[in-house]
Amino acid sequence: MVDRDAVVLDDPVGESLCGHHAHLARRLGRAATYLPEVATFCAVSTDPGPAEWADLARLLGRGELADMFSCPATPPADWEPVFSLEGLQMICPVDSQPDPTAVERDPAVVELGVGDVPEMLGLIARTSPGPFWSRTHELGTYLGIRENGTLVAMAGERLRPPGWAEISAVCTVPEARGRGHAARLVRALIARIKSRNERPFLHVAESNTDAIALYERLGFVTRKPVTFRGFRTP
Repeated sequence: MVDRDAVVLDDPVGESLCGHHAHLARRLGRAATYLPEVATFCAVSTDPGPAEWADLARLLGRGELADMFSCPATPPADWEPVFSLEGLQMICPVDSQPDPTAVERDPAVVELGVGDVPEMLGLIARTSPGPFWSRTHELGTYLGIRENGTLVAMAGERLRPPGWAEISAVCTVPEARGRGHAARLVRALIARIKSRNERPFLHVAESNTDAIALYERLGFVTRKPVTFRGFRTP
């Protein structure tokens, strides 16, 4: 059955930049991207022409990364391919979302803020869950778990197309894995997202079978395969 509410997830970056994250966007013509200290994701229209690609190149600057996320449009030939990664887009069906009071029932989960950014960046450096910059935390709520005062696990919200919130940056330091931290954090985020009458979704590398299994246990189902691509501007 087609989930008609999920159509906006076909362009999650563009929908976010036009809406909830408009205050974090840079735009030229129909091309858009985030402020560089927030995220590297870019958006163009469904069928961009040469002028639109030129606008994006001017917006980013010469020799800069254009992280096209899951956008299927192909840039001009002089845009150097940087990476391509196969992944899945997963959504949490309405009837599988947990009780929104789950956040209050898990005292180990704490909300992270600007004062925690150095620790968050350190955790990202150790675990490599995906791109995360000095202001990425401004995209949404980020939650963490500490052990003996040290941040050992984290997860948060990233893209925000209308009616949806993406769960991202799910990571745990190696020495704290196997204790259920990721599941606790994702459950807490699902509950918070549901409390706003939004729905959770996420992206995961196709090769990350452990993460996929975790998300499936938490009720997520695959909506579609995606290809993440990045290019270098001419």
